[in-house]
Parts: sequence; structure tokens; C-alpha cells
Amino acid sequence: MYLATAAQMKEIDRIAIEERGIPSLELMENAAGAVAREVLSLPIPGPKRRGRAMDWITNDGHVPSAEEQVDFWAARQRSAVVFCGPGNNGGDGLAVARLLLGEGWRVKCVLVGDRGRMTPDSREMEQRLLATGGELEDFSPDDRAGYSGFDVAVDALFGVGLHSNLHPDAMEAVRSMASAWWTVAVDVPSGVHADTGEILGRAVKADVTVTFSLAKRGLFVGKGAVHSGKVVVADIGIPRDLYHDEDDFPVSVAEKPVFLPRRRDAHKGDFGKVFILAGSRGYTGAPCLAARAAVRSGAGLVTVAVRPNIYPIVAAKCCDEAMVWPISESYEDLLEKARGADIVLIGPGLGQSAWMERRVLRLLGDLPCPVILDADGLNILSRHIDVLDKRSAPTVLTPHDGEFARLSGCELPIHDRLAAAREFVEKHRCVLVLKGHRTITAASGGRGHTRCVINTTGNPGMAQGGSGDALAGLMASLCAQGEEDIISAVWLHGRAGDLAAKEKGERGMTVGDLIGTIPRAIRECEEE
Repeated sequence: MYLATAAQMKEIDRIAIEERGIPSLELMENAAGAVAREVLSLPIPGPKRRGRAMDWITNDGHVPSAEEQVDFWAARQRSAVVFCGPGNNGGDGLAVARLLLGEGWRVKCVLVGDRGRMTPDSREMEQRLLATGGELEDFSPDDRAGYSGFDVAVDALFGVGLHSNLHPDAMEAVRSMASAWWTVAVDVPSGVHADTGEILGRAVKADVTVTFSLAKRGLFVGKGAVHSGKVVVADIGIPRDLYHDEDDFPVSVAEKPVFLPRRRDAHKGDFGKVFILAGSRGYTGAPCLAARAAVRSGAGLVTVAVRPNIYPIVAAKCCDEAMVWPISESYEDLLEKARGADIVLIGPGLGQSAWMERRVLRLLGDLPCPVILDADGLNILSRHIDVLDKRSAPTVLTPHDGEFARLSGCELPIHDRLAAAREFVEKHRCVLVLKGHRTITAASGGRGHTRCVINTTGNPGMAQGGSGDALAGLMASLCAQGEEDIISAVWLHGRAGDLAAKEKGERGMTVGDLIGTIPRAIRECEEE
């Protein structure tokens, strides 16, 4: 799924209306219809209800049974409060209000802003609302009670063009929406920057966002990804040829990979050799987690190279599934061993001793195969970024935001992770996996085009030590097998985490649980 910027969507809308002759009111009606369908499909009461059975005591002291409660909600008139801005996003909201009225809902439609700034299309939608018995009221920020108690709040305050903090009345309207069981946002939740996902003072926390023609970047990155809820992309009648060229949309959402069955006559050499340089005193778990993830995801041969002082511990932890090799003092021995692999992973729990730093930097200069740098491998590189620029073979960097700040020199927090990732990749010609909520993978697409892919799998249960080690091992394994790529590894890592959370719960799951579900995640992709 391609992601558009606000500027791109404005231009696409302009071409559709001015050059293709599609009436703007027709597009607005189509957009409103898509939003109304989502509202009508919501189960009432919704997830925000915190009441218990004892809250349902009637005037005569009767506590309704579960069946009586179901009957009550089935017979009760549905209700919605629609908050509209003066722009065309508000026009969408006015049309939604009219459609819900036509379905028998009780609807309160509110204008938040100056009536004198209403667009012609919004004024037309107001007239259509009035013709069906509806009304557009002016927003009263002091009347909080008047906007509470509704089943659904529809956010039609602002569209993709918002770039500054919400004004006070809009912020009060956003607060009012939180009282509804469900909140549905039109195109982009108000207060979310459509391109970066930044929160502009305060933002609507939507359960569902219905966005039009193409999803917007801000719905999938930054805090915008948290505030958007379920994202529904609706076709509103804009010709698809206006947004089908992938070169125009260098940012996309990761899709579920597909794995082909293995050949019946395959042998271990067909599935790649992974070499992992990792571990140090006190950090013996990291190399083992990386190795286990590589083995579990199908690598043919996995070798873990560690310092002699931790060799017995790592050898015991890795059991019989990965080969553990003690590093000698000879750099040539290390280089020869690493050169025999299809891909080299450097860094999990490695430490940053001067002895190891010298070897890592020399390996980066001497290895002709792809290298993945994680954890301490990244910390070493951050002090010698010129080594990265001199490499001719592919290099994959897997930093979280703190490590990325050390690599790039940017400040924390990173306000626009997409822009930061793209700028770094364009400067250093590498593959960057910027880990975190909605991990971003950025890589050069050739001809000066840098592509970014946003991952949507995963959950907060994965936010624990060792999760990144498992991801690094999974990446190395898939790259060594030569049939999939880094993006697929990130997706699988998140999907395995989701499977583990479903079984153990987000609080109780471990990285070992995640690694144990990697085969299930891969099998899902094979069955696809």
C-alpha cells in the first residue's frame, strides 16, 4: 500500500476536479458515504464503555440480565455527534450527518470555526442537511455536557492541510470527542500532521480513520500511528491512473511476504551460511538469541564467533543447533572464517573494547559479502562512519532511535523519522532499519530514488532486551537464504511477536516465546 503526502493528495484532487471534470460535490458525497458505512457497521455499545452490570440498576431496583441488556441496545436509537470545520473536511462531515439522519440516527452536527470561512462545497452540504431536517449548530466550548453521551463522535474538523497547533475551540472539541464510545476520523485525525504523524498540540484518538484514495504517511508513523486506530482506505471516484505510478510514492506499508515451498532435493548448502560475531562477558544471551532466530527461520548453517572467555557458556546455551567458534588472536583466522559465509552479522552483545573495535573495522573493509550491523556493531561504526561510506558490498544497519542519533548526529526525539531515515540512506548508501513502533526500512531504489517501507506488525510485548537480537538473526537468515529480504524479516519478526502475545500475553511473553513462533509465522506465509 502506497502512502501519499498532503501535497500529493491536494494535487491529485485538483487534477481530478479541474482537468478530469469530476464534480467536487460528487467526490464529497462518495467520501461521506464511505465514512457513514463505517459508522453504521460499528457495534454499539463500543469498547470505551467501562460500566458493569450493577451500573444498569433500573428505577425499581431491577438489575437487567445480559439478554435484557442486548435487547435494550438493539431497540435503542443510535446517536452521533459530528464535529465539522469550515473547510471541505467539514463538508464531508455535514454529508455524513445527513446520511446518518436518513438511517434514523439522532445526530448533532456542530461547526467548530468561523461560518464566514466555510467553503462553497461545505455551504452546499449544509443546505442539503437542512433540507432533510438537520441543523448545523455553532460550537459552544463551555457546553461539555451537550456533546457527551453519544454512541459515535465523527471528527471532520481538519483535513490533510493542517500544519499548526489546534486553536483553543478545536482542542476543546477534541476533548469532547473522547466521551463517545467510538470516534471515527475523516481522512486524518484532527491534530495529526498528515506527513509526519506529529501531534499538533492535541489530537483526536480515533478508533477508525477513513482516509480517501490513498493512505497518508502520518497515519502510519509517529504518534499518528497510535491516534489513527483502524485505517480504512476508501475509493471515492478519483481515477486510479492518477496515483498508480510507484515511483511517485516512495513510501509504502510492508505486506505479508510469500514463501515458496522448498525443493525436495535441497541440502543445507542451499539455505545459506550465517556468521555471527557477537557476545562478551556479561552478554552471553545476545549471540544465542540471534543464532536461535537464524536457525528457526531456516538458515542452513549458523556459526557464532565469540571470545574464548565466554565460549563454554555460549556453546552450552546454543546446544547442538548452531556451531560456536572461539575467536583466536589472529585476525586472518577470523577473516577467513567470516569469508566463508553468505552474510555476516556483527554486534549483538559484542562490547566495545579496543581489541574488538579494530577487528570490526577491518572486517568492514575486507569482507566482500553483505554485513548486518546491530547493537555494539553500530556503536563502533558511529565513531568511524567513514568506514561505511567506503564499503562496496551491501551493509544493513539496525538502530533504534538512540543508536541512530549517535550514527547520524541528529537530536532526540526524532520528529520526522521518515525524513531522517531517507536523508541518512541517501548520504551513506546503505540499508537502514530504524527500529521502534512502526519500524522503517529505508534503502536506495536506484536512480537516486530512496524507498521507505513501514512495518505494521508487532506489539508492546516485544519491547524487551533481546528482541533486537532476534530480529538481527532473522534478517541474517533470510538474506543468507537468498529468497526474501530485510522487509520480510521485519514483518515476520513482528508477526511472530503477535503470535507470542496472543498465546502468552504482552506482559508475560519473552523473546524466547517470539523465536519459538517464527516457524508458525513462516508457515502462514507459505500457506498464503
